[in-house]
This record gives sequence, structure tokens and C-alpha cells, in this order.
Amino acid sequence: MRARHIASALVATSFAGLAITASHAEIVVTANDGKMVLENGSAVVRKQPLPDTVSVIDFTDGALKILGEVPAPASVVGPPPSVAIAPDGSFALVTGAMKVDPADATKTVPDDKLSVLDLKSSPPKVLATLQAGAGAAGVSINRAGTLALVANRSEGTVSVFTINGNTLTSAGKIPLGDAKSGPSHAVFSHDGTTALVTRDGDSRISLLTVDGNKVEYAKRDLYSGVRPYDIDLTAGATAVVGNVGAGGGDTDTISLIDMNAKPIRVVNTISVGQTPEGVKISPDGNYVAITVMNGSNKPAASPFFNDFGLLKVYKISGTELAPVADAKIGHWCQGMVWSKDSKYLVTECMVESELIAFSFDGKALARTSTLKMQVSPAGIRTAEP
Repeated sequence: MRARHIASALVATSFAGLAITASHAEIVVTANDGKMVLENGSAVVRKQPLPDTVSVIDFTDGALKILGEVPAPASVVGPPPSVAIAPDGSFALVTGAMKVDPADATKTVPDDKLSVLDLKSSPPKVLATLQAGAGAAGVSINRAGTLALVANRSEGTVSVFTINGNTLTSAGKIPLGDAKSGPSHAVFSHDGTTALVTRDGDSRISLLTVDGNKVEYAKRDLYSGVRPYDIDLTAGATAVVGNVGAGGGDTDTISLIDMNAKPIRVVNTISVGQTPEGVKISPDGNYVAITVMNGSNKPAASPFFNDFGLLKVYKISGTELAPVADAKIGHWCQGMVWSKDSKYLVTECMVESELIAFSFDGKALARTSTLKMQVSPAGIRTAEP
């Protein structure tokens, strides 16, 4: 009953005044997983699952204000960029990697859902629900707004979609490895001629070539560390990937990829702590932020447990990475995004069901606001330059 009541309320939620493309507001879109909860270090299905939702949030000047929510499939399984926003802010794409098993409500099974949400309408609405591949996870749109890629973690493929306005059309799938290779996230280079796909199942990053609407596997892989997972690109020459490791309590790493090198290659790897779940480069290209689990997702009795996660910021100087600032956050925290001026960040934490905003002055992080969510935030994105 409670789930149905919440779903009805969310459908009726007002987005009055939400004119995204006409407003000066900084807009964040989150994908919220109502199925899963963390119990003593294990992700399990809630006894009474809530509906998955997508939220539109204003975080102008580091203040967080929810503008509304609509039901749509979402999942905490997979890297945090399970959301992508069109360059003009007109629509969003949201993937749902897992769903409750119809045959056993205590388990989940891979799902293939890709939702297209109209952000111009008031209230925003789901325009279409498409099929990507099993375990549809990380999703990205190119800067031209003509192509989208979805990494399918449970079948070893990447789905390609062409975009015309806000209409997506399937253009096939690219096989990368077997079903256990775990394609997790795909990102386009700034010029749109290349894409990188992390594969946490077999610890490699696959290079794709892009020519118009034709996307192909270049049959070349990079090797950054154990289980590359989230990945982000700057407008310039740098990509950063988080290597989440084996989850055994060891310190894990992030790696820097030189996109201008011929051939493209990994040029630096540094330790950052247990499980760098999300990585995001600031729009000015000077910094990279990382959400580090820090053992906050482990059983309380584990020797590797810490009662907090960490948000960390590193300076990017050429091919070097140097620590600048960190701040304590909650438990089982997922991704984060920067404001367009690189002065604010907002991160999301599943256990606390909250978003936390910070200001950043190039030296330190300072908490500016917190927003409690009805459903736990698992994915996050802004419209990117």
C-alpha cells in the first residue's frame, strides 16, 4: 500500500515553475533506487520496495531544492552515471540495470530499461521506455546530441542509439566480451570521434571509434587497474577512471588517461582509498572529485569498516594528480557532480537517502546544504559542457 501511495504522489508532484531551459538554475537529475537497502554490509531487496524514481533538483549556488519526481526504472547496481542529460537540457536518459525478480521478490535480476524523460514539459514526463541490453548501466550522450551509448553490464555489450530531437532509435549493439566482462560506463571524447568503455568484469577499458552514426570496437583495450568502473572526460586531453578493486579492504586507485597521446594510453595511477565509486572532473578541467566508499558499505564488524565515506578532490596538472581536499560524507555514497563554475559539488548517499552540497574554493570543501530524499539516490548527472 505504501509503495502505491508514494507512486501516486510522485505522479502528482508539481514541477510548477520548472522551465529548465529558460531558467538560470543549475539543474541536477538523480535516479533513485527504491528496491535496495544496505543491511550489515550486504545490498538486499527491501521487504517493502518503494518505486524507483527520477528527481529534478536545483542546486544553484550550493543550495539544494527538489523540483519534483516521476516514477521510472533506476538501479544502484552499476556506476553512478546511470543518468545522461542532453547538451541543451531538453531531455534526460535514465537506465535501470536491475529489477525485482518476478519469481522471487527477495532477489533481483538484470533489466534492460532506458527511459527518455522530457525536461521541457511541466511537469516533466516519461516520453519513452526503450530496451538497451541486460544490466543497462552507464549512459552518455555526445556533445552534438546525436548519439547515445549504454553499457550493458550483464551481457558484455554496448547499445548504440541515434538521437533526433528527443527521439531515440536503436542502432544496434557492440559486443566487447562475454557476459562476465561487465561493461560499466561509456563516455565520448570531447570531439565525439572516440569513446571509452570501462569493463569491471575483466579489468580493461575498451576503445571505440565513432564516425557519424557508425560506432565500432577498435579492438584495442587499455589497462588501468583492478576493475575499472566509473570514468569521466574533460573538454581537453584528460580522462580519469576509478578502479574499484576486489573489495577486500585494500586501498584502490584512480588512473589518468592521456587522450592526446598517440596511441591513447594510461599515464598515471594513484591510491585514493577503499572503492572509488564515482569520479567527476570539474568543468574547468583543473580538478577531479571522487566518492570513496572508505569501507562504509562493509559490515560493522569488519576490520575495514569506517563509519563514513569520503568526498575527495585532486588537482590535475598535466599528467600528475595531487590531493587537495576531502570531507566526510555518509554511507554507501554513489556519485557526484560539479556546478558549471566548478565552485560547488553535490554528492549522493544511499543509506542516508540524501544529497549533500559542498562549496570548493580550490583549497577546501565546506558543506553548504543537505537534502533528504524520499527514495535513495543512486545515479546523478548534470548537462555537461
